[in-house]
Amino acid sequence: MKGVDEHLAAALAVVRPPAAADLPLLEALDCVLTRDVTSTVALPGFDNSSMDGYAVRAEDVAGAGEQTPVVLPVVGDLPAGSPERLRLEPGTAIRIMTGAPVPDGTGGIVPVEWTDGGVDRVQVRRAVAVGRNVRRAGEDVEPGQVLLRAGQRLGARHVALLAAVGRDRVPVRPRPRVAVLSTGSELVEPGRPVGVGQVSDANGVLLTAAAEEAGAVATRVGIVGDDTDALLTVLTEQLALADVVVTSGGVSMGAYDTVKEALSRLGTVAFDKVAMQPGMPQGFGTLGEGTPIFTLPGNPVSSYVSFEVFVRPCLRAMLGEADLQRPSVVAVAGAGWSSPDGKRQFVRARVARAGGQHVVTPVGGHGSHLVADLAAADALAVVPEATTSVETGDEVTCLLLERVRR
Repeated sequence: MKGVDEHLAAALAVVRPPAAADLPLLEALDCVLTRDVTSTVALPGFDNSSMDGYAVRAEDVAGAGEQTPVVLPVVGDLPAGSPERLRLEPGTAIRIMTGAPVPDGTGGIVPVEWTDGGVDRVQVRRAVAVGRNVRRAGEDVEPGQVLLRAGQRLGARHVALLAAVGRDRVPVRPRPRVAVLSTGSELVEPGRPVGVGQVSDANGVLLTAAAEEAGAVATRVGIVGDDTDALLTVLTEQLALADVVVTSGGVSMGAYDTVKEALSRLGTVAFDKVAMQPGMPQGFGTLGEGTPIFTLPGNPVSSYVSFEVFVRPCLRAMLGEADLQRPSVVAVAGAGWSSPDGKRQFVRARVARAGGQHVVTPVGGHGSHLVADLAAADALAVVPEATTSVETGDEVTCLLLERVRR
């Protein structure tokens, strides 16, 4: 029997990040930069107003006050987006909107709230300092400045910066494309009637969502019945589209375990018993030109735990992440339970803060078909192979499952 760490190490040794590519900004969201990005322009690109108000010379309004307003003729209007380059002559004012280019000769911008809002003539009731309310060209970004370093994961604020300096594409490591297949003639599409002996395909939805949460671009290919040739055809089609293939079902010792039967012919996928509960039957290898394939057990809980333990870390590695595992905490067991000797146990559980410490409590039974219990859990309590029982008050490492949005 293979160890959990051994099986994961074998998979991590095979997976590789997708080739770097220049992607449009929105497609590059959540991807990692492969090169530094340098600006070729200044930001702002020109001196502009940060206020709706009036461009004036500071010396012309130096004595302005509520009781002693300075009256100036308004000789022009500058809306945002105006291409005009005006010059402000002494003793005059130009009405200006936020973002409009500041006229040459301007000392500062008087906010409209400091005036009577005049159109032909304006009463200025407060003095303005030189440079007040003027955004200077290049004060945010200078030409030649490094905006973002290689290795930066792009969020909304990063792509906004790139767009602001006129970049529409950026060099990144793309998110890995994951194809998810569910196998078994007993499966039906969610939403369709379920007859005797049939079940709705929860695994396909579960694993596709889990891959997306891990940062991949996931596609639920659908259901393939217990037909070896049909499975091989679908897998061949997906090799041109996916960086990783994930299947569920058909990897145990049954007479109709199609995945195992089909892939065993190719000799590139190894099927092992891994010392874990749940999820003992596992398969991993490569297809085609080296596309990794994970074949996971069919019971939903086993499938999900297997994804968390093996597939998710590999996807994180392909994304260039340093932290491959879920965040974890050490919690005190709020109740006891048994664990199989020689297997690493992953127990569905809930973790809460109580009395200044984390407390973990198992959710439901051990059955790997209990999807409702899985949905109620927010952690996996990890019990080492040599531990056969957890007693109340024992410390247990828990992987936190709640989604953390970047």
